[in-house]
Amino acid sequence: TIITHPVPILALGVGCGTGIISKRLLLAGLFCAILPDFDVIGFRFGVAYADLLGHRGLSHSLVFALFIGMLAFLAAPVLKARRVTAFAVCFFAVAGHIGLDAMTTGGLGVMALYPLSEERYFLPWRPIRVSPFSPRAFLTARGMAVIVSELLWVWLPSALLALFIRLARLGGGSGTGASASAGGVSRRR
Repeated sequence: TIITHPVPILALGVGCGTGIISKRLLLAGLFCAILPDFDVIGFRFGVAYADLLGHRGLSHSLVFALFIGMLAFLAAPVLKARRVTAFAVCFFAVAGHIGLDAMTTGGLGVMALYPLSEERYFLPWRPIRVSPFSPRAFLTARGMAVIVSELLWVWLPSALLALFIRLARLGGGSGTGASASAGGVSRRR
């Protein structure tokens, strides 16, 4: 869902902290994580789901992720970030969206390899229930099943990722950040 797509980037931002991912870059990354789904606007203009500009088409390709990453690279000073960090966060926000959609149980798949191929793909492992287009559908049993699958397969791993990164950065991992000569009590920040 549009609510879940930003969660992995939010976890990365929380884990890394503002010293690595600025607040502006985090907001840009959250926006980039939902950007591919703006393709649904095409439905209002008669663009068919299966078309290049249809849902999960061009905007769900790795070339689109690269393009967005390059825009972030160029905008890095405005985002108050290092260029490589801005590229990585925004590229992975879009690429993560593509990966999550390729793990869903429905739809036509993602056009991940465009322009090399217009074929749509799913990953072999597809545990995430496909999201309904209608907000009202979330009040049904199907909607609840989608929410539960996203909590299990996206929110929980993202929370664990944030915790792991944060602990690693604070020296909470075994042997990381602790100073042997100081009795192992100092922490790197």
